[in-house]
Amino acid sequence: MRLGVCYYPEHWPESMWEDDARRMKALGIEQVRIAEFAWSRIEPTPGEYDWAWLDRAVEVLGAAGLQVVMCTPTATPPKWLIDRHPDILPIGADGRPRAFGSRRHYDFSSPSYFAASQKICTAIAERYGKHPAVAYWQTDNEFGCHHTVVSYSPAAVARFREWLRARYKTVDALNRAWGTVFWSMEYRSFDEIDAPVATVTEAHPSHRLDYRRFASDEVARYNRMQVEIIRAHSPGRPVAHNFMQLFTEFDHYKVAADLDVATWDSYPLGALEEQWFAPEVKARWLRSGHPDFASFNHDVYRGMSKLPFWVMEQQPGPVNWAMWNPAPLPGMVRLWSWEAFAHGAGCVSYFRWRQAPFAQEQMHAGLNTPDNRLDVGGSEAEQVAKNIRTVLAANADANAAVRSKVALVYDYEAKWLFEIHPQGADFHYPRFAFEYYSALRALGLDVDVVPVDASFDGYSMIVVPPLPMVPADFAARLASSGAQVVFGPRTGSKTQDLQIPANLPPGPLADVLPLRVWRVESMRPNVTEPVLGAGTQEPDAAIGHARHWRDLIESRDAHAFDVLARFADGHPACVRSGAFHYFASLFDDSLTVRLFAQIAQRAGIQTHPLGESVRISRRGALTYVFNYGDTAHTLTDVAEDRFVIGSSTVPPQGVAVYRSN
Repeated sequence: MRLGVCYYPEHWPESMWEDDARRMKALGIEQVRIAEFAWSRIEPTPGEYDWAWLDRAVEVLGAAGLQVVMCTPTATPPKWLIDRHPDILPIGADGRPRAFGSRRHYDFSSPSYFAASQKICTAIAERYGKHPAVAYWQTDNEFGCHHTVVSYSPAAVARFREWLRARYKTVDALNRAWGTVFWSMEYRSFDEIDAPVATVTEAHPSHRLDYRRFASDEVARYNRMQVEIIRAHSPGRPVAHNFMQLFTEFDHYKVAADLDVATWDSYPLGALEEQWFAPEVKARWLRSGHPDFASFNHDVYRGMSKLPFWVMEQQPGPVNWAMWNPAPLPGMVRLWSWEAFAHGAGCVSYFRWRQAPFAQEQMHAGLNTPDNRLDVGGSEAEQVAKNIRTVLAANADANAAVRSKVALVYDYEAKWLFEIHPQGADFHYPRFAFEYYSALRALGLDVDVVPVDASFDGYSMIVVPPLPMVPADFAARLASSGAQVVFGPRTGSKTQDLQIPANLPPGPLADVLPLRVWRVESMRPNVTEPVLGAGTQEPDAAIGHARHWRDLIESRDAHAFDVLARFADGHPACVRSGAFHYFASLFDDSLTVRLFAQIAQRAGIQTHPLGESVRISRRGALTYVFNYGDTAHTLTDVAEDRFVIGSSTVPPQGVAVYRSN
């Protein structure tokens, strides 16, 4: 458990650097990220490097006892490079280049940019690869931010055709997989295939899905190039990338496979404002963030990181980029920091050391105000550093891994498919995955977020949000785990080529869940469907309501499943066959929690309903309690002498940590 900070020496007079480094160390900071946007200072003119200033910055930080996270500066190609190679600029869906003047103005498929990136990455890795102060590396910055994963440039189209050739081998195989006989779209060669954009009406969905897959693979290829260069010149130093919160435009599992550390940038208040949450939910958690949002991201990135994941950028105060930007409540920066550690983070790094008084992010708070005084976030970070020492003194293995009994399957291609084929405008995969996760956390459960190809051995309960495409061995792996399994609606509804399975949904899952989805419907946001109990205790009693979607299901044989709940019109809403459960809709939060509690009980898992404001996490031999609410929360079954931080009364925005046994 350690703290870090993001620092930009190029933004400040050199006379401030030593004092900044001294104050960082005194505050409890141990690692400092630098240089991710510094290309124009490193290479001010083509081929001429100015290392002197960066050498001095690294020396100053190292002399203060700080470890440096050195970044490749490829997120911000300088103007001279764009002028030399305008093909670097990505092409938007409107056919126009996205111009220089901010950041991330590059095309992952541009051969000019790939070569330029190789050159600058090699130069910086050779320069600092073995420097004693440089302990870690970060590739680029926030891959895909500002809608920059997909480009429709000539270079991207050329590489897409090669990608298709490698995937399908022959154009006849592609035509069959896509079903291009529809609307007379058959191709005679791969060279005839363009990007699926600017068509008169909807472009072919299989074409669009493959383009998304291709664009994602381009991100992984670009990151892999940088990682290989760093490893060659800086052996033994972990390599990270800072992903973004709930970002789904490329397959993060594939990118993380080449990294040592998956990190992410945590801005709970900005995320609350920009995500799907209803206005009343945004108002409720205005200055704290939703109680499950940061933890969901922690668990996503923990699941793909070889070493303990990090938070590379932690919100320390108001941000600048949401439509409205409230200030965190007192205590929230401390709470967010400890919540990351409770989910297994190895480092929480704050963005940034000092608020910049110029340019695009001048309204984004730092640990210090622009006049160099410690801000509220800085004071709370200092408190966290003191708490870390207390926790580690009480329990040296406080961050030891604890495998959860519950797994939630999370898939990036599912999001792309539902975006391409929503069938209902608000069928939003990340939202539904999050709502399932939130329901599990409200029951006091720790959750591992895993990919679709994960091993499920050792889990007692496995939750699968709507997953349209399932691997051929998915059902067998789930069955062999012995776990209770929950499938959301639309699971198994499409093949890998985005066609309806020959046996109808749930396709390959019919072997373990013998039902047939014979019709579907989407529901408007102002329409819900009552859900009635089907058990002996509540026959025909309303127990909740369905939203967004309905699968109309029937048995494949006379006694294939038990009906646990029905819609008001008699169609099954929730069914079970052995250990496998199928939800034929997205249910309201309370009904989802209720059903998960029943299934957890069948799995032998003890639940602890927490309500909306309090969350619990277990790590090593410690239990962490977080109070997002407005009133104090009292722990009635924990002796006071077991507390390492706090007490049995957890105040609003408070944190308590106690020995689990």
